[in-house]
Amino acid sequence: MSFTPYRDVLPSGLRVVTVETPHLHTALLAIYVRTGSRHEVSANNGVSHFLEHLFFRGSEGWPDTVKMNAAVEEVGGNLNGVTTRDHGYYYTPIHPNHLAVGMEILGDMLTRPRLTDMEVERQIILEEMLDEVDEKGRDIDLDNLSKRLLFPDHPLSLKIAGTRESVSTLTHAQVVEHFARHYVAGNLVVTAAGRVKHSEVLALAERAFAHLPRGPATTEKPPPPTAPGPRLRFVSHDESQTEFRLNFRTVPEQHEDYSALQILRRVMDDGLSSRLPFEIVEKRGLAYSINAGQDAFHDVGLFEIDAASAPEKASRVVEEVLRVLATLCSEEISAEELARAKRRHRMLLEFSEDSPGELAGWFGGTELFRQPESFSQRADMVDAETAAHVREVARRYFTRENLTVVAVGQRKGIKAMERVVEAAEGLPSGAPQRLTGGVRRA
Repeated sequence: MSFTPYRDVLPSGLRVVTVETPHLHTALLAIYVRTGSRHEVSANNGVSHFLEHLFFRGSEGWPDTVKMNAAVEEVGGNLNGVTTRDHGYYYTPIHPNHLAVGMEILGDMLTRPRLTDMEVERQIILEEMLDEVDEKGRDIDLDNLSKRLLFPDHPLSLKIAGTRESVSTLTHAQVVEHFARHYVAGNLVVTAAGRVKHSEVLALAERAFAHLPRGPATTEKPPPPTAPGPRLRFVSHDESQTEFRLNFRTVPEQHEDYSALQILRRVMDDGLSSRLPFEIVEKRGLAYSINAGQDAFHDVGLFEIDAASAPEKASRVVEEVLRVLATLCSEEISAEELARAKRRHRMLLEFSEDSPGELAGWFGGTELFRQPESFSQRADMVDAETAAHVREVARRYFTRENLTVVAVGQRKGIKAMERVVEAAEGLPSGAPQRLTGGVRRA
């Protein structure tokens, strides 16, 4: 192994993860915090993302944001922040000889922010949110629509950036309250990966985050069972293509079925020779591209298949996707496909050893929710999978009742798509309660 991970807990309760990777010539600092739209309610939806923006408006030690950014950029860095549904993170690449600069600035940003210029940032965020809506203000973002269909009346259905209404009415008091509740020692993980030294990282983290108050890790309300399907949610939008996503609710990374789901994902979409691109793009020319992926939270997972096509072809694309899934449920994958998926999985894990960002995410980001397994442990779990178990897992999750579809586009072809989703031809039935009457509409 070309890297050495360390996990430490400071007296304050702050976790520090160091991944020494001496063969690299770069480093990365990342601070992970367990707060996102999942930790909000309708009245303050978007506050985590709003807070992310405000951190870059300066801190007590760095009130001049131009000087703050310049100091990081002069040592090879670039300050960034990301908010997701269940966590956020702030990071910068940095030259290994100047780790102290990045740690000092990130620490001051996240422990002593000025939280000023709310009205300016409010306008920026409202502009940013326009990407997710049409000219009538309706949501056309596939991820937002999918989460709303899968997790109604649960915080996972809330939009990461919030709604126009919630962001417009957010107050400074709400922002301060959210900051005080979630930016505490037990809810953050400080991570350094690359050509770094464990002892130096610990000393720098303890000094940079000395102002961080003590406090526990955030917890979440588990999502209830998803209503049985098949279900289709369609939003009319006058675009040249219809975009759509097929969703299947699955399990989180630590579940025993997750390794088989990883293999299924690679069999379906891992290069042009895999099943979905070959059958739908290369062989039939129904779409320009198609993607399969997994979205994993600590207590629930999703298997997602995204595509876009001409409106009149959309139902045929969905039909072909369902046919590929049905085949995976009825037949074992070949020994060659299984070996290829395992080999690719192990190789790509090895590639991650050259990426401080990948290493930080694996060991630091995962630490927010659980202690991560090693790369070799994950690779061994995938290598232990059999074709029979992969088929069994496919049959467990790729069922009619577990299917939800969201589509955005012209009404042309939507009736045909409704019929295809309602039939869900070839998919097994596997929910405790079977439905009658076809597709359950959102």
